[in-house]
Amino acid sequence: MTPKLLTEFIGTFFLVLTVGLTVLAQSPFAPLAIGCSLMVMVYMGGHVSGGHYNPAVSLGVFLRGKLDGKSLGAYWMVQLAGAIAASLIVYWLMGTTFSTAPSESHPLSHAVLVEFLFTFALVLVVLNTATASATAGNSYYGLAIGFTVVVGAFAGGPISGAMNPAVGIGPMIVNAVLGGGPIIRAWVFLLGPFLGSWAAAQVFRIQHPGD
Repeated sequence: MTPKLLTEFIGTFFLVLTVGLTVLAQSPFAPLAIGCSLMVMVYMGGHVSGGHYNPAVSLGVFLRGKLDGKSLGAYWMVQLAGAIAASLIVYWLMGTTFSTAPSESHPLSHAVLVEFLFTFALVLVVLNTATASATAGNSYYGLAIGFTVVVGAFAGGPISGAMNPAVGIGPMIVNAVLGGGPIIRAWVFLLGPFLGSWAAAQVFRIQHPGD
């Protein structure tokens, strides 16, 4: 495993581990812990792999032209593997599986829209703070990225649940295998985030026409 792929695995692992442990503990500060987990992992690995830890972010960076197609596929694979590994550790520690899911009190269109909007915000922040020439070398990119996730988790988490395909699908797979839960509505965690990522890349091109 290359240094970049190892870093993406580790970062995604600790992000999903934090999600699982705080959600199962029903901590009211789960969104803050999740955003802070992402922040510290971005600072840990941003200079190595870009610190994506999210397939939708990797897609946005690919569309931005800062990641090639072969690497995109490899990033997706290790991000999902990290999410699955973390979900297995959560099961071992807590004795139960967990799975993010759209709220049953909202129509699925709401969940897709929330996934779209907050992934759009996250990817646009990533592209502007971590890939733009105008902000090269800044020291705040991890804070900006982490707190974007805090905002999304507090505001949109109760409706859609993930805003990260790895966070949505990795635990769902483990839950299906070990907990007997069905794999349903996984498409919500693909459609909304990937559309949001694509839209963010288009807006970035308008913001930075010469970059």
